[in-house]
Amino acid sequence: MASTDVSTGKRIRLVVQRFGGYLSGMVMPNIGAFIAWGLITALFTPGGWLPNARLAELIDPMIKLLLPILIGYTGGRLVHGQRGAVVGAVATAGIAVGADIPMFLGAMVVGPLTAWLLKLFDVHLGKRVRAGFKMLVDNFAAGIIGAVMAALGLFAIGPVLEAVTKTLGNGVQLLLDLHLLPLVSIIVEPAKVLFLNNAINHGVLGPLGISQSLDAGKAIAFLVEPNPGPGLGVLLAITFFGAKAMRATAPGAMVIQFLGGIHEIYFPYVLAAPKLLLAAIAGGVSGVFVFSVTGAGLVATPSPGSIVAILAVTPKGGYFGVLAGVLVSAVVSFVVASVLLKFGRERADRGAEVAAGGVVRKEDERSR
Repeated sequence: MASTDVSTGKRIRLVVQRFGGYLSGMVMPNIGAFIAWGLITALFTPGGWLPNARLAELIDPMIKLLLPILIGYTGGRLVHGQRGAVVGAVATAGIAVGADIPMFLGAMVVGPLTAWLLKLFDVHLGKRVRAGFKMLVDNFAAGIIGAVMAALGLFAIGPVLEAVTKTLGNGVQLLLDLHLLPLVSIIVEPAKVLFLNNAINHGVLGPLGISQSLDAGKAIAFLVEPNPGPGLGVLLAITFFGAKAMRATAPGAMVIQFLGGIHEIYFPYVLAAPKLLLAAIAGGVSGVFVFSVTGAGLVATPSPGSIVAILAVTPKGGYFGVLAGVLVSAVVSFVVASVLLKFGRERADRGAEVAAGGVVRKEDERSR
């Protein structure tokens, strides 16, 4: 019985490692694009370092179209090579166009799924086509499958994710109504990683903060989502203890996130190593707790959520509580993330190697 339990545990761990390696394989090759978007956003938004309205026009198309399509393309390629990459990108365009929020989660689903459907066609039907018609059939099959999945993404997957957004917003509002403010981070941090941060902040916390600030002159609700501490701690831990591919880019992402206020820059790192979500939640909860104890608050929503913007809207005499909350949240998230990465680093690397090896073997088999 004991040996059976051990073998089952190993199988489960292997599945988790493969899944984590697959997520990493979709996200990490596109980190450069995320950093490019983060730099443009930090520099050229109206509240950025070098405001420029013309260059700021790049921000929305990149976050809503380019980055999801890149992830869908990469996910499709992992499943079925270049043909899978093409149909994955086409299908991702459907959900990206049909939503008001960045569809990264949708891209991770629809890109590989569409490539898998094309792979089924190629394996079971495509190889039976005569040589003279093979190119024609292959191209039309890819076009039809991609178009159908793009339409399904537009009309089905997009509305589902929008419903998820509303559900998260209702959960945040419920915790606020019950006066359990620190626990809001249990919902806010996962929502942020799924790129729903703006929906939560401006749809729920922002209006609540406005009503609070009218009465008290400041509002703690303005600090819950923009707090850069959890992201800073996670990126700092990755810099020291993360996988090799992550360590190379984490320091630059740290600068963009903390000073530039572009929190989205650390979301792909958490998606590539989902256990880091625990560190972000721990940092968020501890930070909000300190904000509550010290009576910290802001007079308006900081935009973007950088430490500079936060200090700019901190009321006179309120800097200690704000800085203490940011510092504590960064330290807590760093400690938790360091523990998770330090004890799981070798396993994570082996899992990524196993996943990558599986992809390479599949591509070799296709080439033969």
